[in-house]
Amino acid sequence: MVIEFTISATIPASPRAIYDAWLSSKGHAALTGASAKVSAKVGGKFTAWDGYISGKNLKLVPGRRIVQAWRTTEFAAADPHSQIDVTLEPVRGGTKLALHHTNIPAGQSDYRSGWKDCYFEPMTAHFGAKTKRA
Repeated sequence: MVIEFTISATIPASPRAIYDAWLSSKGHAALTGASAKVSAKVGGKFTAWDGYISGKNLKLVPGRRIVQAWRTTEFAAADPHSQIDVTLEPVRGGTKLALHHTNIPAGQSDYRSGWKDCYFEPMTAHFGAKTKRA
């Protein structure tokens, strides 16, 4: 059984600010608190969370959408990459970030809580702190 899900959150920043940070090594690390090496080009590879996550960019629409092949070190070597599709929509109070995660191999976590705990909450705190300083 392959797992897939969609989750969303409102992040207190513009779609472009989130997009730019997600696709920047320094910005991604600032969002999550863990080291990252990220490319902002289609076909470019990335690692995040100190190498726990890796993959490559499949489709990029500046300020609006990020589609990536995605895997963790917990995937078996024979497992294909899963895929994340991140959409960014301006809403009152910031951006609605919707993340659709597909093709998660059987036996893996569904990663729902990981996205909330390791991305959405730190991103909200990061951009919220920037808003308060401004």
